[in-house]
Amino acid sequence: MASDRYPTWNVPAEAPREWLPALDVPGPEPQKRLTVLLRALILVPHYIVLFVLSIAAFFAVVAGWFAALVLGRLPDSLAGFLSSYLAYRVRVLVSLMLLHGAYPPFALTPPADFPVRIELRPGRLNRLAVFFRLILLIPAAIVQGLLGSGWWVASFVWWLITLILGRMPRALFEATAAVVRFSVRFDAYVMLLTSAYPKRLFGDRPDEARTEPALSSTRPLLLSGAGKALVVLFLVLGLASGTASGLTPTTEKDNSPTY
Repeated sequence: MASDRYPTWNVPAEAPREWLPALDVPGPEPQKRLTVLLRALILVPHYIVLFVLSIAAFFAVVAGWFAALVLGRLPDSLAGFLSSYLAYRVRVLVSLMLLHGAYPPFALTPPADFPVRIELRPGRLNRLAVFFRLILLIPAAIVQGLLGSGWWVASFVWWLITLILGRMPRALFEATAAVVRFSVRFDAYVMLLTSAYPKRLFGDRPDEARTEPALSSTRPLLLSGAGKALVVLFLVLGLASGTASGLTPTTEKDNSPTY
């Protein structure tokens, strides 16, 4: 059962159509340095579980796409499974990206007091947007790819900083949370769990934040100047990484001997 502080996806279908999926992560909190040191290694069992679940999720999305074209929404059974799968994946991602030190439980439905949660509200879908979903995804997919690759290019630096300090610095926490939240919104859009296009990469607007109660450190997500600068850095690093990868084969070909 969902707690009042951390609601889950299961809410009435008449929820607002443009509800943006939300991420709840407390922090930045102190983390055990040993778990930070071995974080990628201790999460290996979860990678295996996620691999298996991702196969089922793929077929669920395909089936959901056809169903949504007919019904204008996901069937409850598919919405429930995909929401639980996405939440599980986010819990592992939050741990892997050092946002929080709590070890993710091996469960699609976590304990009510687990600190990392997402809120989804599956509802009505525009059939035309469902039909052209893959085309509509392209701009958001580019941003998502740049963000992810940019963060991981310098992941050793973020890991080393967190290991030395025993916690993630506030600005880095904000920027990393922005990356994870955009990923949640992108994946939810891919899985037809929301009609809202991924947005607000640079955080929520302060005027809206003042009108809504704060539910966690990431809801509302307010980025400082340093946090926004790091998000821009992730995008730049991602672009540079992609450009370098694209140039490498050409360079190797140009430098290859001729006979």
